Amino acid sequence: MRKAEIKFNEQTAGVLIEDENGFHFSYNESYLKSANPIAISLTLPLQEVAFDSQVLFPFFDGLIPEGWLLDIAEANWKLTPRDRMGLLMVCCKDCIGAVSVHPLENEEV
Repeated sequence: MRKAEIKFNEQTAGVLIEDENGFHFSYNESYLKSANPIAISLTLPLQEVAFDSQVLFPFFDGLIPEGWLLDIAEANWKLTPRDRMGLLMVCCKDCIGAVSVHPLENEEV
């Protein structure tokens, strides 16, 4: 199982989990109750119920670099292009835009 903290403008918005059943994203309760919570994506609207998918959500997949930058990431971290969660966790800590992805240890969630 792999987990990542999803931040929106440096505020923890939720957690993305990959396990044997697929991918799960849920917003943090404190984020939902904050003054002006903003959905990280139109395809992941604010809600208390977790989102589930057999494949990485397209929004997160779109954060992964392409082309020569992807080639560098694959070579440096020895990841395959099919390991989308692995690529997301190593390449998207400092993305362009408001959303960032930070790996978590299993006990941190």
